[in-house]
Amino acid sequence: MKLVVPALEYLEAYADALRRGFWSDNLRREESAREELAMIAADPADFVASLDDPEGKRPPIRLPDGTTMARLPGFRRWMWDDGFCGAVNFRWQPGTSELPAHVLGHLGYAVVPWRQRRGYATRALALMLPEARSRGLAHIDLTTDPDNLPSQKVIIANGGHLVRRFTKATGYGAGESLLFRIPL
Repeated sequence: MKLVVPALEYLEAYADALRRGFWSDNLRREESAREELAMIAADPADFVASLDDPEGKRPPIRLPDGTTMARLPGFRRWMWDDGFCGAVNFRWQPGTSELPAHVLGHLGYAVVPWRQRRGYATRALALMLPEARSRGLAHIDLTTDPDNLPSQKVIIANGGHLVRRFTKATGYGAGESLLFRIPL
């Protein structure tokens, strides 16, 4: 498995995964998949370009409560192993390892359901750690639900440890969550 920069040559495989039930936004799930398919249909090149924004120059983001915030630098990489396997998203705040309160973690990942339990998420996270180091981060934070044992195993396999339990804001699904940290 390798990580690839989203590009037009991979886009049909990504769109096919969205049509088959994949989403990379765990909060908005099917809604986010429909939105991404619409963006792909409207302007495939712009959609692909929107996934790589290491300077945070794209438009502000809308939070679940409707407010807007400046976009953090970040990018998405696609897991690729003889086809699309999943996605990993990385965001950071320049000059610090800390994140604004509205950002639940530096990194998130999702594997398509039909290719889970093959180590893709563990490998993708491992491949992203040098990227985080290159941005000057001392650590990365990741959050997961208490019942998401596969995600916790991925984080722990990459050197992560539990920092604390917390309650997510309503716009992020309320409920209990776990904050993990991986020292770099």
